[in-house]
Order: sequence, then C-alpha cells, then structure tokens
Amino acid sequence: MSAHCMLTGTRPGFGNRISHSHRRTSRRFDPNIQTKRYWLPSESRHVRLRLSTKAIRTVDAIGVEAAVARIRARGVRV
Repeated sequence: MSAHCMLTGTRPGFGNRISHSHRRTSRRFDPNIQTKRYWLPSESRHVRLRLSTKAIRTVDAIGVEAAVARIRARGVRV
C-alpha cells in the first residue's frame, strides 16, 4: 500500500542520507500513516480510513461526516 493520507493527501518526501564521509544516497521520508475505523452515522456503517496523525486530529476537530465529505470531494472512494 502506498504511504499517503486519504484526507490531506500527504505523500512521502524525498531527500538524501548523508554519511560521515559526506557521500549522499537517496532516502524517503514517509508520513506517519495510521489505519483508523470510524462509525459513519449517516450510512449506518463503519469506514476504515488511512490517515496521517495530523489528519486524525483534523477528524477529531471537524467530525467524521465532514472529513468523509472532503475525502470524497478529492475523488477517493470511501
């Protein structure tokens, strides 16, 4: 599975790992993606979302209904 957030769209960043001798090799900064299950009252079912930890706090603030609406507006199937 790809390391991206369904709500914010956060994806891995790329950079260089620099050794003591200053050689550079490619590396990847992955976002902290967690799978979380929420109850969606409007559809009377649970939804499983792959969210970054920042997006989990956003869902706590705006509510799961609004978050699912934003995810669907981005074109992601829930």
